[in-house]
Amino acid sequence: MSGYTSKYVYHSLFLFSFLTSFKASAQDPSYVHHICPNTTTFSRNSTFSTNLRTLLYSLSSHNACYSTGFQNATAGQAPDRVTGLFLCRGDVSPEVCRSCVTFAVNDTLTWCPNQREVTLYYDQCSLRFSNRNILSTLSTDGELVLWNPQNVTSNQEDQFRDLVLSTMNQAATEAARSSRKFSTVKANWTALRSFYGLVQCTPDLTRQDCLSCLRHIINRLHTDKIGGRSLVQSCSTRYELYAFYNESAVGTRRPQLNPAPPPRQLNSAPPPPPISIPSPRPDKDDITTAGSLQFEFKAIEAATDKFSICNKLGQGGFGAVYKGTFPNGVQVAVKRLSKTSGQGEREFENELVVVAKLQHRNLVRLLGFCLEGEEKILVYEFVPNKSLDYFLFDSRMQNQLDWTRRYKIIGGIARGILYLHQDSRLTIIHRDLKAGNILLDADMNPKVADFGMARIFGVDQTEAKTRRVVGTYGYMSPEYAMYGQFSMKSDVYSFGVLVLEIISGLKNSSLYEMDGSDGNLVTYTWRLWINGSPLELVDPSFQDNYQTNEITRCIHIALLCVQEDAEDRPTMSAIVQMLTTSSIALAAPRPPGLLFRRRHELVGRAGPSKHTSALCSIDDASITSLAPR
Repeated sequence: MSGYTSKYVYHSLFLFSFLTSFKASAQDPSYVHHICPNTTTFSRNSTFSTNLRTLLYSLSSHNACYSTGFQNATAGQAPDRVTGLFLCRGDVSPEVCRSCVTFAVNDTLTWCPNQREVTLYYDQCSLRFSNRNILSTLSTDGELVLWNPQNVTSNQEDQFRDLVLSTMNQAATEAARSSRKFSTVKANWTALRSFYGLVQCTPDLTRQDCLSCLRHIINRLHTDKIGGRSLVQSCSTRYELYAFYNESAVGTRRPQLNPAPPPRQLNSAPPPPPISIPSPRPDKDDITTAGSLQFEFKAIEAATDKFSICNKLGQGGFGAVYKGTFPNGVQVAVKRLSKTSGQGEREFENELVVVAKLQHRNLVRLLGFCLEGEEKILVYEFVPNKSLDYFLFDSRMQNQLDWTRRYKIIGGIARGILYLHQDSRLTIIHRDLKAGNILLDADMNPKVADFGMARIFGVDQTEAKTRRVVGTYGYMSPEYAMYGQFSMKSDVYSFGVLVLEIISGLKNSSLYEMDGSDGNLVTYTWRLWINGSPLELVDPSFQDNYQTNEITRCIHIALLCVQEDAEDRPTMSAIVQMLTTSSIALAAPRPPGLLFRRRHELVGRAGPSKHTSALCSIDDASITSLAPR
């Protein structure tokens, strides 16, 4: 709630005897505070009212994800769109979470009957909705500060303040690193009394935003009191000298009192052991050699809560992906092959063999697999911020990716593909690079994913041909889409398309009426380039927050990647150098590859292409390149 800066302060001798008590599951949730700024209202029969009822029903229905303690949702279209979320305290059970959220939904009619923006704080949960986009957005508005009126003895104030700040900041770091964005901590205060702390953010925040939020509210705590609490819309923190949360439900940790390396992220795992996969063409024997990576089906089933709909992350062409949490806290992404997928087995085996060999910070990491009966499952590291397309092509989410972050993402994708092409032990062609296959970690670093379509090349091989063209239309190079001919340069073409999408926030597959003719993002960019106005491509959400030279250079590099002739396109090693060294001169780009037009149609606009033949038939002859790797 932008501009809402009032500070709410309330204290009572008995306040903390009931606030945040995990024993309250058998009674109504403990009300803490509500925020209704009364700046915008709606009428009972309005479209917004209908959308709000739909949203609240979604958040409080039996299908809501109470087991994870967090859910967000959107209903309707602008200007009557409403977004909302609930967050349950990390130690409460799904039953308590459900009860609290249902109670909060009904309570909105009492506290804020016709407000477009509402935040309700309860002991066990919080509920929030707005006519603005509040999803994956840091907000430190709606501040609430509470404290126990009992003071720390004067001769212990400095010592207690140090304990509060150091312990709570350690917990904040731990919470920001975890996918749940939640942490509890316990420390010794005196021989007879322990210190208990709890911090939590909404899990849709990035690691950086969560840590920033928690540090902000920790600094608002009254450290001269024996108990304190601070809440804002995106995070909360509390400490007491008694166990105010359910220790057995969260496994409270003790803070590190001596300097030590940072704790390992919960969503990471030790790298898998080496796997012997002798043949570049996968078959069943290759999978059985990876036995050290094999998981039992019952373990995966338990980790995903029997593949609960609440844990479903997405649906791919060959099956669904679920979030899983193992007993040791490690969180994973579980790709479960659909039993009805006719071509899925080949892709499953291929992905296992390919990805098991790969270790790079910009590639999603395979942790293991499961083959039991009809079940075929791949277990990956969990990447919390979904895929690039989730942010890139949603007008509500685009502003989460400013140009600085997008430029970083472009560089990370380039390094990941370079590793596949040149720096790994194998030469791997991905064949399905697209925004949906770029995952974003807690710090919005990109990780190339989905290797079901990938192909491994031999030592001296630079090109191959297939009658089975796979991939996503709009990202395919002309020679691959029309001839089935693929190489490292076909991945380069896909990368170029991806860069244009990242710069513009537009899908290449979308058609536009530009200059009186149909086209896609690639042809539109080319027309802007030859007309001397490439900056018209830039996503308006950047406003003026970008460097003109930097973004123009990225457009130039992208156009070099999507040139029609594969030989004209740069290698990924050259692209990484172009992105990191601004002094490297760039060649003038030739016309881009077009699937349904003859090359001579572009003559006169940008000069003749190297060749004049049309891409109109599929030649059965194989093509071998003499260029070295």
